[in-house]
Amino acid sequence: MSLDRGCVQVYTGNGKGKTTASLGLALRAVGRGLKVCVFQFIKGGGKYGEHLAAEKLAPLLTIIQTGRPGWVNTKNITEDRQAAQEAFVQAQELLTSGDFDLFVCDEINGAVGFGLIEVEQVLELIRCKPEKTELVLTGRNAHERVIEAADLVTEMREIKHYYKAGVPARSGIEM
Repeated sequence: MSLDRGCVQVYTGNGKGKTTASLGLALRAVGRGLKVCVFQFIKGGGKYGEHLAAEKLAPLLTIIQTGRPGWVNTKNITEDRQAAQEAFVQAQELLTSGDFDLFVCDEINGAVGFGLIEVEQVLELIRCKPEKTELVLTGRNAHERVIEAADLVTEMREIKHYYKAGVPARSGIEM
């Protein structure tokens, strides 16, 4: 099976669930026999539950984790910017290969927000997307130009979050 037409989706906002929504879409696509790549920007280090699941769902689901361990060093972004630029080249090559029916650029909007990737680079990804490939871009603070170029935009809005009550990230739920 392949898609007749691929669209561009953006999952953004300050609420929890952007990556989770893209992974749900990936699971649905794999269930229909589509080939999926989830390319994670600024998420280096540590295996999350989705990486363990991808091992079981290979070769239909591939997850590529990029970036250095830990969070972006906002005082000196040189190392993070270099890693993000190298990751961007790899993501663009994979997207344009036509090997995937669904291609998720997880946290690419965050990478733009931190100044690691330029918004023009994301717009180029949208322009070079194969016609029958669905492209999903996740992360907070999606740029207005990316929102304008997308076919679907969903904003996750935080109303209440248990982190504020001191509940840490839990294995199988947040990681």
